[in-house]
Amino acid sequence: MPCLAIAALLVSAALQRDRLLVYLDDQGQAQPVTTPAEWALRRQAILAGMQEAMGPHPGNDKRVPLDVQVTEEVALDQVVRRRLSFAVEAGDRVPAFLFLPKSAGKHAAVLCLHQTIQIGKGEPAGLGGSANLHYALELAERGFVTLAPDYPNFGDYQVDAYALGYASATMKGIWNHQRALDLLQSLPEVDPERIGCIGHSLGGHNTLYLAAFDERVKIAVTSCGFNAFSKYMGGDLTGWSHKGYMPRIAERYHCRPAEMPFDFPEILAAIAPRRIFINAPLHDSNFEVSGVDDCITAARPVFALLGAEDHLTVIHPDCEHDFPPSAREAAYQAIADALR
Repeated sequence: MPCLAIAALLVSAALQRDRLLVYLDDQGQAQPVTTPAEWALRRQAILAGMQEAMGPHPGNDKRVPLDVQVTEEVALDQVVRRRLSFAVEAGDRVPAFLFLPKSAGKHAAVLCLHQTIQIGKGEPAGLGGSANLHYALELAERGFVTLAPDYPNFGDYQVDAYALGYASATMKGIWNHQRALDLLQSLPEVDPERIGCIGHSLGGHNTLYLAAFDERVKIAVTSCGFNAFSKYMGGDLTGWSHKGYMPRIAERYHCRPAEMPFDFPEILAAIAPRRIFINAPLHDSNFEVSGVDDCITAARPVFALLGAEDHLTVIHPDCEHDFPPSAREAAYQAIADALR
């Protein structure tokens, strides 16, 4: 059965987005998930539901040679910072900062995605913004190769995702970030089997989207990146529906959680059994904390089914929408443990 047909059946059968150990059989009947093979059917439907709102994943048709072009190299105390751009599809290049540790050998790598801030990649690179969000620089100083790209229409990157055939900037971001993984894997300094992703806010949910679609991400660190749609701004999804995200949320689903074809409990579960580290502050006004815990509670049985009960970790620092030092240190340790 085609993926999108499965997603449509899930909606029509009104399966709850937080009732994850259920799938639809070939007759469209709800059945309990008791094996990893049965979970794979539900996971397929989750990815299809995401594509209902985000638009179809482009597959490999858009893949072109990376054609990496370095325009600046700066030697810092412990690392080398390169300003570069790389081709993600015909006629489109993404600007990024690459950090390389000065130590020899192959390193684990981390893709570092920025929050909603005009300087884009410059913040995780340590060139402005909040000192609490300089994670591309900090991780590089800890021995990781890191790459910080711009999201569409931030930093130095201007692009019309819709003119390129995408139904959302979100899916364009997913594709760009997959090409960023290609770039990391191509580097002689990187062990291609040891790659993670980290992001705050905008970068926090983009980290989860990428990890759901691309199993090369061995650990996803999401800071202030999500909660259950029903608890996002009292259930009003307007903030997710503008052209920088997913316009279909307004056009097709009327910004109503009950009409959405996916939710974050499903995205967390789709990443299992790989590792997820979640920073969810107690006073985050964007992503109310009980809605984060609702997602985690729903996803845990899937991790248990796959023998990965300890691969879903959450911390709740006593702060607002931020990634304070103690939370970052815990996240960095989780990355080190996962990518050893």
